[in-house]
Amino acid sequence: MIAGLPAVIEPPQPVGNPHQNFDRAARAAVARLSGGVSTHAFVEAWSDWVQHLARAPGRQMELAEHAQRSLLKLATLATNPGNAPPFAPKPYDHRFDHGGWQKQPFQMWQQGFLAMQDWWDHATEPMRGLRPDDAERTRFLARQTLDVLSPSNAPFLNPEIIAETASTAGRNLTEGAAHFAHDAMKILTGQRDPAPKGYQIGKNLACTPGQVVYRNDLMELIQYTPQTPQVHARPILIVPAWIMKYYILDLSPENSMVRYLVGKGFTVFMISWTNPTSDQRDLSLEDYRKRGVMAALNAVTAIVPDTPVQAVGYCLGGTILAIAAATMARDHDNWFGSVTLMAAQVDFAEAGELLLFLDESQVAFLEDLIWEQGYLDRPQMARAFAAIRAEDLIWTRAVQRYFLGREDVPTDIGVWLSDTTRMPARMHSQYLRGLFLENRLTAGRFAVEGRVIALKDLSVPLFVIGTETDHIAPWRSVYKTKLFTDSDLTFVLTKGGHNSGILSEPGHKGRHYRISHRQAGAHYVGPDAWLAEAAPKSGSWWPDWADWLAAQGGGLVNATTMGAPDKGLAPLCPAPGSYVMQL
Repeated sequence: MIAGLPAVIEPPQPVGNPHQNFDRAARAAVARLSGGVSTHAFVEAWSDWVQHLARAPGRQMELAEHAQRSLLKLATLATNPGNAPPFAPKPYDHRFDHGGWQKQPFQMWQQGFLAMQDWWDHATEPMRGLRPDDAERTRFLARQTLDVLSPSNAPFLNPEIIAETASTAGRNLTEGAAHFAHDAMKILTGQRDPAPKGYQIGKNLACTPGQVVYRNDLMELIQYTPQTPQVHARPILIVPAWIMKYYILDLSPENSMVRYLVGKGFTVFMISWTNPTSDQRDLSLEDYRKRGVMAALNAVTAIVPDTPVQAVGYCLGGTILAIAAATMARDHDNWFGSVTLMAAQVDFAEAGELLLFLDESQVAFLEDLIWEQGYLDRPQMARAFAAIRAEDLIWTRAVQRYFLGREDVPTDIGVWLSDTTRMPARMHSQYLRGLFLENRLTAGRFAVEGRVIALKDLSVPLFVIGTETDHIAPWRSVYKTKLFTDSDLTFVLTKGGHNSGILSEPGHKGRHYRISHRQAGAHYVGPDAWLAEAAPKSGSWWPDWADWLAAQGGGLVNATTMGAPDKGLAPLCPAPGSYVMQL
């Protein structure tokens, strides 16, 4: 062990250098215009791809032949319009769902676009010598460019827009123009729409009864009111991500994970993070561990003493929980009785399409942006997430809203997604550099309080959940928790994405999941081999998890009182507290 080893090697700061500060201010201005995306990495990717293609005559011939075959397919369809179309949209692409796309001439326009998309997918496959990251970035850029040119975006080429315009005498276009003006004004002014009727925080959302029993500048701790006379002895502490607000786990009453757990006889505590301002720009990952996870743990063990805590972490909250748990294991601190990680990564080598936006150039660009404003605003992150699934999250919505004149249908998860938060500058830089770029946690180079931690030190039972279509924490990346731990581990792969897969309450139609158990010290099995062996089960994974938590729960005891006034932890205000209301 090396004394004083930092958790993250932070970049040098140009303190007092007016020329470098001027450069940073100039780059920050560009970053605001580009939504925080650096063009350097993408220009470099294009250059790398073009140069390798230029010296690959065999690949050029292959692409030419691919284009010829596609043209032949299109010509065959044009002369035999009753044939099945040769090209199909991707499963998540809903731009061509309208039945009018199966009629001429719209079908030919659609098929021509999909043929180009197919050719570019083939053209941007890895080539010998081409960096894989550059191949992926080139594919991403080609896809973004094609999405702009899609016939679904043109009112005179889209049969759904044409039919709607004819049936409403153009009212859809005037209403769409009003929607566009409204959205443009929101972007320019930074204002937010009020929550739609029936979706108020504390009334319809985040409405499980409870009390805030602890507060510091970084978080509030909510204790939920018991709903059963007896409860499991070991309390549950949930650590949500601070990229978004906590109430994704306490959404509507019918799909609230918190309400479900309390109804099953668990004493549940939830961290509600502050929405940081520019004055909190120097908050670090270590602050989130010590004054977040550890401060909450100290409060929970004071309210429910003499028993270990069952810790649950979601997304980035799961990552900081894993760091905290490994630190406690290193220091022989045994206050965690079990750990659940939901859609949380501990290894970032295969972190999916978010890596398209992360290299040294991009991270430095983001650092310059947040250096000036003190935080990364959620809309800037949201653009990156939306661009990964631009077909559905950007273009389909734009057509619906601006050309068909349709209002967004309010949903609980939609209201949560629009309730944006910020990321403090220092923490965000450490997170991107130490975890995404340098992958320090699983490389044995992440230090806490000057000493390296290792996930191998964990001995408590683990319950790990990945989701099938997660593009923020891909399930194969989440699965690698098995590779870096030796303790008893249950792994679940559930249907859905990063949020929808976690919100998988009993009774939700069309749900399935796969589950397996690895005993402590068992040999590692790779994700593909595991997938081939794990049979899907219908329904929600929540009951299996509740049974697992109950097995670790320490037996039944009388329900705990709210807070611990004699220890300075008197209830401060009703749940959901004040931090969740911060704009």
